[in-house]
Amino acid sequence: MSRDAIWTVPNILTIVRILLTPLFVVAYVGENFNLAWILFLVAGLTDAFDGFLARVWDQRTQLGAVLDPLADKALLVTSFICLAAKGWIPFWFAVLVVSRDLIIVGGLAVLNFLGVDVRNRIRPIWISKFNTAAQIVLVVAVMIHRTFGIGYGYMLGTLVAVTALSTTLSGIAYVRRGFQLFSEQAEG
Repeated sequence: MSRDAIWTVPNILTIVRILLTPLFVVAYVGENFNLAWILFLVAGLTDAFDGFLARVWDQRTQLGAVLDPLADKALLVTSFICLAAKGWIPFWFAVLVVSRDLIIVGGLAVLNFLGVDVRNRIRPIWISKFNTAAQIVLVVAVMIHRTFGIGYGYMLGTLVAVTALSTTLSGIAYVRRGFQLFSEQAEG
């Protein structure tokens, strides 16, 4: 498969995920929470499925490498802002999630500006993949809890704590990697 291909199934699924984000917001703001959590769940499933298909069908593309993390960030950041605005998750937690992503994206932009080939030198790490999964599970759990009144006991608080920890650790790991690349660029 050409690395320049655009209309692959994984890329189409990623574009669908991007398009589901504003639909999620419209449903959420309109307090159609059943539809909102279903849209979020479908978007989350497309995330898992597009990556799987890209590997299995050897349809990894440059466009997909850019769009996939963008789609993830758009959906998750938007979701955490919506949940915090309703008071369904702690405000500090939404600030943590959004700040981490802004710091990473800003750092990548600076490194790219300095001539570092960030696309080939920074790869997703296990803690970041875990963090994304934890964030998706948390949003779905909160939406189901608030929509259907299902009580989870201490599980939601634990999930917030685990997700906050993974958000912090993955952010630190990426910042450390960014400083390494910056140092290498300065020395070279």
